[in-house]
Amino acid sequence: MPNRRLTKIIRRKAALWALVALGICAPAHASQTCLPEGSAFPASWSAPYPAFRVIGNLYSVGTAGLSVFLITSDDGHILVNTGLSDSTQQIRKNMTSLGFQLEDVRVLLTTQAHFDHTAAMAEIKALTGAEVWATQKDARVLADGGASDAHFGHCAEFLFEPIEVDRILADGQSFAWGDIEITTHLHPGHTEGSSSYTWRVNEAGSSYRVGIINMGSINDGKRLLIEPTYPGVATDFANTYFRQKNMPLDIWVSSHPEQYNLSQKYSPGQAYDHRTFVDPDGLRAAVEALEQTFLETMATELTDS
Repeated sequence: MPNRRLTKIIRRKAALWALVALGICAPAHASQTCLPEGSAFPASWSAPYPAFRVIGNLYSVGTAGLSVFLITSDDGHILVNTGLSDSTQQIRKNMTSLGFQLEDVRVLLTTQAHFDHTAAMAEIKALTGAEVWATQKDARVLADGGASDAHFGHCAEFLFEPIEVDRILADGQSFAWGDIEITTHLHPGHTEGSSSYTWRVNEAGSSYRVGIINMGSINDGKRLLIEPTYPGVATDFANTYFRQKNMPLDIWVSSHPEQYNLSQKYSPGQAYDHRTFVDPDGLRAAVEALEQTFLETMATELTDS
C-alpha cells in the first residue's frame, strides 16, 4: 500500500511548483513588517572579526556576522559588500592587517541591495573614488538608498545613504580583473537584483572554481504567492535555486558567514591553506535547505489564504 502522507506531500509540491511556473499570484501591495519594538539587529553584524585569506586573491575583511570580500590585483582592488554604516574603519583595519589599503579599492560590488551589505558603500566610494557596479534592479535600490526595495523600502531603519551606480552588470557578463575573469550571475529573490560572482583560481598546481554566492534566504514577512512582495518573486526564487544547485564550484562563500559554515571551516588565526574552504557539495546542500523553506512558506500561504 502506498504511503498516503508521502503521496500528499509530493502532490502538494507538484502543485506549488505549477503555480510558480504559471506565475499565478495576486497583485502586490505593502504588507511587510519592520524591526519589532525593543529588538535590535544582531550584535555580530558590528562585532570585529580578523581578516583572512580564502584562496588566491580572495580575502574576507568583514565583521563577525556580515561578509565583506576583497579581491586584489596590482592595479587596484574590488570590495564586495560593505556592511553597516559604521563598518568602514573595521574594513580599513582588516585590509591594513593584510598589507592592503582601502584607498586602493577601485570597484565596489554588492551581492544584494540591503542596508546590512551596502550602508557603508557611499562613504567608501567617496573615500576611494571607486566605481559602483551593480545589476539593474539593485542599482535602482542603491540609487534611492533602499526606498524602492519591495520588502523593506517603507522601513526607516533599513534605509541607507544613496549610492550613485557607475556601471550596470548583466547576467552572465564577465570582466577581467588582474589575472582572473569574473562572471556575474543574476540570482534574484532575496532582492530583485541579487547577484553572485564566480571565477577560477590556480594554486598549488590545481584549478579551483570559486564563487561569492548570494543565497536565496527568505526574510520574515516575505510574501511569495498571495499578495507577493513583488510580482514574480516566487519564480525568481525557484529559478535561483535551480541555477545555484547546478553551479559546479569547488570553493564558495556568501553574504553572511553562517551561510557558508565559516565557523566549521575556519578559526581566527588559523594558518592559511588553500584547501581550507574546498567544499564542492556544500552549496547544493545549502540551497536545497533554502528551497525546502521556500516550499513550506508557499504551502503556508496557500493554507492561510
